[in-house]
Amino acid sequence: MAPIKVLVTGGTGFLGSRIVEALIEAKSFEITALDINPPALGTQSYPEVKYVRANVLQQEELRKAFSEARPTIVIHTVAVIPLGDARYSTKGKEAVFEVNVGGTRNVLNVSKECGAKGLVYTSSVTVVLDELEVDFKNVDETWPTGRATTTYGQSKAAAEALVLSFNTSDFLTCALRSAVLFGPQDPTCIPILHGCIARGETPFILGEGTNLQDYAYVCNVADAHVLAVRNLLDSGTAAGEAFFITNGEPVTARDICIAVWKEFGHVPSFQVRIPEGLAWWLALGMERLTWMTGSKSTLSRGMILDVTKNRYVSIAKARRVLGYEPKVSLPEAMRVSCEHFKQRWSEQEKR
Repeated sequence: MAPIKVLVTGGTGFLGSRIVEALIEAKSFEITALDINPPALGTQSYPEVKYVRANVLQQEELRKAFSEARPTIVIHTVAVIPLGDARYSTKGKEAVFEVNVGGTRNVLNVSKECGAKGLVYTSSVTVVLDELEVDFKNVDETWPTGRATTTYGQSKAAAEALVLSFNTSDFLTCALRSAVLFGPQDPTCIPILHGCIARGETPFILGEGTNLQDYAYVCNVADAHVLAVRNLLDSGTAAGEAFFITNGEPVTARDICIAVWKEFGHVPSFQVRIPEGLAWWLALGMERLTWMTGSKSTLSRGMILDVTKNRYVSIAKARRVLGYEPKVSLPEAMRVSCEHFKQRWSEQEKR
């Protein structure tokens, strides 16, 4: 049986490269990894994978790459993700929408033009959960989108709606709403939490500290993409649908922090609980200070809202329709991920 041709946009990125690895392990796919950049330093590249440079904003580049790859199905992971203070700001909104929505439209159009049978889109839990002032407890896919208050959440909701609107009998689409990703070579989650140690921020608990949040190990999310590809090409029961993809283990933000810090040999010597209202005013003061001085701070009003609310979802639909089951538990995933960073940073210190 001939291998199925799959093209992965963002195929050398943090998630995209893991999806490529999962497709290789499945041993039934011919893979093209498309990205604006070559494989990043430290990222594994594979001789059996064709790596192609193209910008999702340049339709002619996409057409050339797609016409050569002739994918049966496409996995679209490319997105701009504002980090830090930018996550809660509208500055640069046009650029985010240009890639996250405009780029997605280009990929959809070119996928159909080249005869692909479908597309799996990497969406985000933020399409629902980024209504920052609201608590979300065990929500499912029946909850409405379009209410996000962040640029990223708004752009992902618009792109997801676009992807699902393209679903037809001869071009099947679905969307996977991933929670906050972490794993080896994680560019954000673990490095940010580790950085709290050096900044002396580990003793402080914002709000009650009992609110639950979702996280997702990158390899589990990659597995979900492979399951979605198989579903669209076989039964098609996922067509036109969105699915929450997490580790299925909601935990408090404090527990995640403690778990990471312990892996690096750090335990806070004391704890100070800062009520949510006080934290909000402190964040407002820090925002004004950083604006005047040009410095940076971890604290912002958006961050306070983000970390003090319940933000977790149900993955029952993904289990039922896709057969998704997180293979790696949260504690094991955290251990493996931190071990990678300890080894990497130790090697850097020796140079």
